[in-house]
Amino acid sequence: MTDAHDMNSGDQRLVYIRKVAVADLPKDVQDRAEGLETLYAIGSETGQPLALVQDRKTAFIVARQNDFQPVSVH
Repeated sequence: MTDAHDMNSGDQRLVYIRKVAVADLPKDVQDRAEGLETLYAIGSETGQPLALVQDRKTAFIVARQNDFQPVSVH
């Protein structure tokens, strides 16, 4: 599952990858999570959500494909 905004709209080159519980997301997002319990969020340096993906590896791939430098957040 990828729910991406236009990741090329800003000048920021650094993005943060973090694990999120599906239960903590809005109901409409939970409904599209296809039974997953966790997703990985890609966010800008200012905290703006850019995308949700199903796993950490995909989050890093999506970030790099859009010319961002991904960094893990724990």
